[in-house]
Amino acid sequence: MSVKDYLAGSFYEIQAYKSEVPQDALAFIGSPRKHPYDDSKIVLLTEQSGGDSAILEFKAADVVGAEDLPSPVTEGGKSYRIVRLWVRRGAVGIQYEPFEVDAPLKYMNVSPAFKDKVLGRHSY
Repeated sequence: MSVKDYLAGSFYEIQAYKSEVPQDALAFIGSPRKHPYDDSKIVLLTEQSGGDSAILEFKAADVVGAEDLPSPVTEGGKSYRIVRLWVRRGAVGIQYEPFEVDAPLKYMNVSPAFKDKVLGRHSY
């Protein structure tokens, strides 16, 4: 499965919450997408500070609320949806990290601890 499958997927329809902000949850901001092959999961495309993007994946059941934010417009004049997702504290999320296959592996904006774990240099 390529990254394009995650990026080109249709938007995930989320109903915004109408009550107060969830107390036992953390907020993530991005563009929601349908998971390419698992309807029980949601993919969130985020833009980190510095312009880098990340792909986050959560179980839809762990999303306890959502809030629509102003929609940006691309240079081509198309807008896309941005939401603040409230994810249950303690839920497990997955962050996809791109890297170039080479010897050694070339990571793009990833922590040294993550590199050490992937390359087997981390002591357990």
